Amino acid sequence: MNIKVETLPTYRIAYVRQVGPYGPANTQAMEKLKKWAEEKNLLTESAIILGIPQDNPETTLPENCKYDACIVISKDYSMDDSICEGELSEGKYVVFKVKHTAEDIQKAWAEMFPALQNSGYQMDNKPILERYTGDMINNHFCEICVPVKPL
Repeated sequence: MNIKVETLPTYRIAYVRQVGPYGPANTQAMEKLKKWAEEKNLLTESAIILGIPQDNPETTLPENCKYDACIVISKDYSMDDSICEGELSEGKYVVFKVKHTAEDIQKAWAEMFPALQNSGYQMDNKPILERYTGDMINNHFCEICVPVKPL
């Protein structure tokens, strides 16, 4: 597994929120976001797309779990009311680059917490991000970004 530590800047984001059990509905939220982004000519090779599960399904009832499908937008992009807008604050992340298959992502989720313990960091109290760029999508990769702070 490919691992690096990165400080992500504060991002202005446009997003679609899905509330309910994690699974196929998350994909539907992502498709809705991509359709909106494509209509606005935002889905370029340099676009940064984020999938953000907001809740831990082990401690939150499935029907209350929130998932945000997001795209990073510029500070001066003029938003309309057809989609939500928010901000993702700056922070340090341990980034795991993985093949974008169900099997590889599941394996990464199982391996990343032990790897994190050996990195000198502990998980910070922020959501874990799935990050996609045009180049990664075309090559069937994604990154799982785990928020961290020093031990």
